[in-house]
Amino acid sequence: MGQQITIQKEVPDWREKNINVLGNDLSFADIPEWQRTKHVHRLHPYLGKFIPQLVELFLKKYFKAKQIILDPFSGSGTTLIEANLLGLDSIGIELSEFSYLIAKVKTQKYNIALLEKDVLDILNKTKLFSERVQKKQKALFEIEDFQPSDYFKKWYSKRSIKEIYFYKSLIPEYKYQDVLKIILCRAARSAREITHYDLARPKKSVKGEYWCIKHKRNCKPVNNAIKFINRYSIDTIKRIKEFNTIRTNRSIVLLKGDSRKITLPVKKKIDGIFTSPPYLGLIDYHEQHRYAYDLFNFEEYSKDEIGSPNGTRNNKKEIYKQDMISVLNNISQYMKNGAKIFIVVNDKKNIYPEIIEECNLKTVDIFHRPVLFRTERDNFKFSESIFYLEKE
Repeated sequence: MGQQITIQKEVPDWREKNINVLGNDLSFADIPEWQRTKHVHRLHPYLGKFIPQLVELFLKKYFKAKQIILDPFSGSGTTLIEANLLGLDSIGIELSEFSYLIAKVKTQKYNIALLEKDVLDILNKTKLFSERVQKKQKALFEIEDFQPSDYFKKWYSKRSIKEIYFYKSLIPEYKYQDVLKIILCRAARSAREITHYDLARPKKSVKGEYWCIKHKRNCKPVNNAIKFINRYSIDTIKRIKEFNTIRTNRSIVLLKGDSRKITLPVKKKIDGIFTSPPYLGLIDYHEQHRYAYDLFNFEEYSKDEIGSPNGTRNNKKEIYKQDMISVLNNISQYMKNGAKIFIVVNDKKNIYPEIIEECNLKTVDIFHRPVLFRTERDNFKFSESIFYLEKE
């Protein structure tokens, strides 16, 4: 009998380095989905955000309590939330009106009793309305008055449209309107007439039965929004309550503006940055959240947002590079000498070494990590680099 040979797979250099320096290979393969989307991190899905465990690891290792962290591309607010939980003050800057709203809802403080009252009251009114719709009874006012947009006519059933627009019509009656907007947007995302397995990048609406990859059987698209409004209303209360019990008293300052030119209202110099800038031409956040922009007429900045695939301005590598140089040069004036800067990017075009050199920043280290899991069911996988820089 021949000798049995065991072949050991070579451990990638990046993995060994990450474990030696950070105590973690940065794949976070052992972190289940519910922990990746814990408490307010999942108030609304947000394609392309980094997982909280990545932020937590770097903030815990390289910063101390009561220091000030800046995220000039705060997106849905992951860095701000994790900084608060570690006892750090934080400042976030976001240009997108919808992303700013998500981060605001996640990070602000609430009168929990009043919040719960608002959420449940509008939910109950919408449930009663939905029952009348199903029984074809007269509503509080004529259904035709809702006047849905062409987008909603294309992507939603008639019943879903009525429920969504009715809920929207009631929002001005409540104090916590921003929370209600996020609940409705999240419900609208799920209530589209699309396949169950393609919430992230649907190409077309689906009106009839189809073979469902997710459920391994024939399925039909959803025909109502009320079940999602109900589910996310309860879920939102639960998540906000949970974060409210663990958040610290450290400040979270969220600013709406352009990081290339914004003036920061700070009295003390910033200790560091943890951020993930938009990747060049990778994600169209307006189309990702078209239902939200359509519902609430959020302003779009297609020509101004860095890295946006919309228009010709942001499709060019040189423009992107100059935009990022402008951001780093602008915020550098507010940072301490020796401030630690962490930038998480997918730098497949090798732009960042040039950006770093132009901004006179010192490269301390570069870490690499694979993105193994996605919160959405798609085949779009990539790797990320984490540039560890210092202001000299």
